[in-house]
Amino acid sequence: MILANSVSCKPALASGDRMHFDQLKRREFITLLGGVAVAWPLAARAQQAAKPVIGFVYPGVPELSVGVVAAFRKGLNETGFIEGRNMTVEFRFAYHDNARLPELVGDLVQRGVAVIATPASTPAALAAKAVTMTVPIVFGVGADPVEIGLVASLNRPGGNATGITSMNAELGPKRLGLLHELLPRAVRFAVLLNPNNRNTDALTRDLQATALAIGKQVEVLTARSTREIDAAFLALSQRPADALVITPDQLLDNRRVQLVTLATHYRLPAIYPFRENVEIGGLMSYGSSAVERDRQVGIYTARILKGEKPADLPVIRASKFEFVINLQTARILGVDVPPTLLGTADEVIE
Repeated sequence: MILANSVSCKPALASGDRMHFDQLKRREFITLLGGVAVAWPLAARAQQAAKPVIGFVYPGVPELSVGVVAAFRKGLNETGFIEGRNMTVEFRFAYHDNARLPELVGDLVQRGVAVIATPASTPAALAAKAVTMTVPIVFGVGADPVEIGLVASLNRPGGNATGITSMNAELGPKRLGLLHELLPRAVRFAVLLNPNNRNTDALTRDLQATALAIGKQVEVLTARSTREIDAAFLALSQRPADALVITPDQLLDNRRVQLVTLATHYRLPAIYPFRENVEIGGLMSYGSSAVERDRQVGIYTARILKGEKPADLPVIRASKFEFVINLQTARILGVDVPPTLLGTADEVIE
């Protein structure tokens, strides 16, 4: 009996004490369970927060940016980034009001985006560069990015910006030369440009020098709006030119349907900087691929998301230029395209 009593365990709890003990255990269990329940959504939110955000700035309107956005997404996808799966994109559009660009960029910086992409827009790239010196910027421009102050050099950009230059702003003399080959007897050429474009002076000088070299005349017409584009073509109908050079510019590119329609209406042979104009009925185009430019902006954006620095990514210079002719438009305009010119075209649209 004494042995049995000595083996006896801890003193038995009174019924009130046991009830208190059980309540403590239940509280601990509920607290632990609640902690786990809270931890899951917190972990999910942390995982979602870790998804990088890209800021996309475009000076036009969403309806006219479909091609730009599609090519940009293609570059991202090829490099392993799928929107909604492992990254998100915050889109900002200036609706043809470049004065809004700094505000749009500033909003993206405040939201803490990982990188800002400005495909197809020199004004958007310059606005981004002016607003932030820390957030990485990937641009797509037609001018020399060193000359306009975006980078220190093409091979070693330095700073927080890099990207792609299509070189389209430097191809004015080539476009005028192609029109001269098409119409060797032409005497007077017109040039349409946006006076708000920072490349206007250089474009004008280059085209006037080329015209002088081949013994031709050049008249420069300007347009800053849809109404002014209409007025420029009306002026050409009153002072006829033999052919027209359309210069690369965001406004003019966004008005491509209007330009092609007016050129056809006034039976005016014109050359454009982008093949998209020829695909909708323009006569000729010469320039680098806009789709490839925007795709490369997507690729560089993805590389920065993976950890590379803009300062170490060389600016890509367009190396392939497309010459496209629309023969159906030539027939409508009554223009005979020389076989030699057809032979140099990269694509002939029948």
